Amino acid sequence: MILWSKAGMMTVYKHFDGPLYVVVAKSFYDPNKIKALKLEIPVSKEYFAAHLPVYPFLIKLVSNVKFLGGLPYLKSMVIVNLLGAMALASFFYWFVQNFKLSKKPLLLATVLIFMPRFLVIRSVGAPESIFMFFILVSIYFFEKEKFWLSGIFGALATATKTPGILLFGAYTLVFVEKIIVKHFIDKESHQQSRIINLNWLGIFLIPIGLLSVFYLYKIQSGDFLAYFHTNANVPMPYIFSVFDWQSKWVGTAWLEDVLFYFFFYLLAIFNLKQIKQRSIFYFSVVFFTAVIFVQHRDISRYSLPFWPMTAIAFEKFFTSKKFLIVFLLLLPAIYLYAWNFLDYNVMPISNWKSFL
Repeated sequence: MILWSKAGMMTVYKHFDGPLYVVVAKSFYDPNKIKALKLEIPVSKEYFAAHLPVYPFLIKLVSNVKFLGGLPYLKSMVIVNLLGAMALASFFYWFVQNFKLSKKPLLLATVLIFMPRFLVIRSVGAPESIFMFFILVSIYFFEKEKFWLSGIFGALATATKTPGILLFGAYTLVFVEKIIVKHFIDKESHQQSRIINLNWLGIFLIPIGLLSVFYLYKIQSGDFLAYFHTNANVPMPYIFSVFDWQSKWVGTAWLEDVLFYFFFYLLAIFNLKQIKQRSIFYFSVVFFTAVIFVQHRDISRYSLPFWPMTAIAFEKFFTSKKFLIVFLLLLPAIYLYAWNFLDYNVMPISNWKSFL
């Protein structure tokens, strides 16, 4: 039985890993400042390097907005995520409309924000909303051949969550495809065109974004590779490694839903194979390849950046009448799932002084 009376904003604030980003916002990885917070959470000072700086920076920024009277960090944490979700939904609508990827972009954007796992993540302290927004903006500018702007937003994505580096791999594959087409196909048709575009160098801003994060760690904690010393990084030992109930981040054999995610996303890739916007296809391929190596029970969260591409891949189905009927019938179940998950996945915090 769900105890409705227990629910409240404190439950939202305690959701993993929101409060940890607040710690970073208050300390910015300075070991002395972390120590001064006197946290009751049993984690090392090095652990916080697993929480990259863009989201904490935005929390700090919003908490210092003068016309809001100086918001508490915990409220800023949630507000930043909600604003990120709004930005993501709005840009996704415009993205789909601009590239003519659906005849019903508003309906598809609505489906996007009600994906059950995302419904939870966009309502708590989490970086996924802004991470997905940066990814989508980067892809948009890439398709418009504004590679330096694409690199800037790709760097922001990478400094929000490390899987943003996968954009670099996806864009590289697009360039390889362009080179092959120009060298072999255009050559046979006697077309003369330059193969290499120097503006392609803009995508190198993406790995530079990650190196900048590591340099920040070096300045603040003295350890350039602090991210790899947190003992919080999800292992990726071998393909389909999630199906090992004895591993640290799995702990269960009830994993049928993960198989459905893999089926769903792989089918999406096949649907995107002929899409004109090649970066969407290659990002989906690269991201799916990475996800199937992740050894963690929460595949639904780790695969969230793939969700907008999947919505595009199945846009005819997601905007069909039969889907809408089923969606409306199951909407109460989606909210019950979200409520139940919010109440379950919380940090053991009793003293809030360190986070205020």
